[in-house]
Amino acid sequence: MGKVAAKIKVMPNSPEIDLDELQERLEQSLPEGAKINGFERDDVAFGLVALLPTVIVPDDAGGTEAVEESFSEVDGVESVAVENVGRI
Repeated sequence: MGKVAAKIKVMPNSPEIDLDELQERLEQSLPEGAKINGFERDDVAFGLVALLPTVIVPDDAGGTEAVEESFSEVDGVESVAVENVGRI
């Protein structure tokens, strides 16, 4: 079974959110078998900054769904969207 790398856009629900703390909460929420291979930050507008973690997950039937669900349940997250997906 191979692995998939997915860049996921995580929008905080406020510009006042501490992005370092949000990043830690995202890392702690990962489902088993998934890992984060780095974070980028993207200035969106009016001081709002999106986090763009690159997540490595096993290439099975669920794909990135479990990661998207766990990220969306993290306190301070407004929305979660997959930006890019590729096999590695």
